[in-house]
Amino acid sequence: MFDYIKGIYTFKTASDKGYYATVEVHGIGYRLEIMERDYNILPSEGEELKLHSVLIHREDKMSLCGFIKREDRDIFNILTSVSGVGSKMALTLLNSFKVSNLISFVIEGNHKELTKAKGVGPKLAQKIILELKDKLNSFTENSKITTISKTSSVPDNSNENANDAKNVLFSLGYDKNEVFTSVENALKTLPENASAEDILKKSLQLLSV
Repeated sequence: MFDYIKGIYTFKTASDKGYYATVEVHGIGYRLEIMERDYNILPSEGEELKLHSVLIHREDKMSLCGFIKREDRDIFNILTSVSGVGSKMALTLLNSFKVSNLISFVIEGNHKELTKAKGVGPKLAQKIILELKDKLNSFTENSKITTISKTSSVPDNSNENANDAKNVLFSLGYDKNEVFTSVENALKTLPENASAEDILKKSLQLLSV
């Protein structure tokens, strides 16, 4: 419903329940729950602020979550699609790890690293990896993405790994131009035999700029 909210940042609040920022848009103040690391880099009050947002709709209440970086919002949506992972847990995971590292842990099946996040036990970590791996793997089978990949101008010597990286980026919600541009620019800075994971990490870093 809300892709992003852009307005005047008015104030922030923090408590044991979470971190929040209020953005005023045309006389309406939107209160969004944010990550601690976003909380720490908010601009001065009265300055413009854009937060990529997610509307959380539960039976008992509605709330908004906001993210300075779009990639954090996109990963948040994927994390909350895992049964047992609510908005609080997704925010904790995102606040504990960089997006590129979080995706690497899933791809590698490294559940031990995920347990370093507060409140994430071994069972939940394994469940996150299992469900997210299935989502990413099933997405790469999409014929539309396969067709798009064949039209890429990525060099042949990195084509397979680059396409694997692209498919993950598509599954995260990035559009065609963003995916092709980030992967091609990533390949310019990486060795010819770069793995799909390395290409993905570098592409995510470029997309977050």
